[in-house]
Amino acid sequence: MTNNEGCTDVSGRVAPVVDRDRCEGKADCVRVCPFNVFELGTLNAKQRSELTLVGRLKALAHGGKQAFVVNPLDCHACQLCVNACPEHALHLAPVHATAVAR
Repeated sequence: MTNNEGCTDVSGRVAPVVDRDRCEGKADCVRVCPFNVFELGTLNAKQRSELTLVGRLKALAHGGKQAFVVNPLDCHACQLCVNACPEHALHLAPVHATAVAR
């Protein structure tokens, strides 16, 4: 984990989005995020079925492991995760109140 000096934006404004067809589960985002926004997990059957052929092959090669955004409202938009991802599988998107209300 790194320090959060560069993460000065207000949390909850944006959240990371994982491109499931690109993510190879290398966990660089997990390591660099100072706010524990990510965890490494395994794709379930539904998530695997939604992948493209290339995404399915990547998932198979990496044991189905991928990054999951588990604490989206803790993101401070520092983009450490975006910059660390070797597959360019992350981007930040605005959080909408309706999207986080459960």
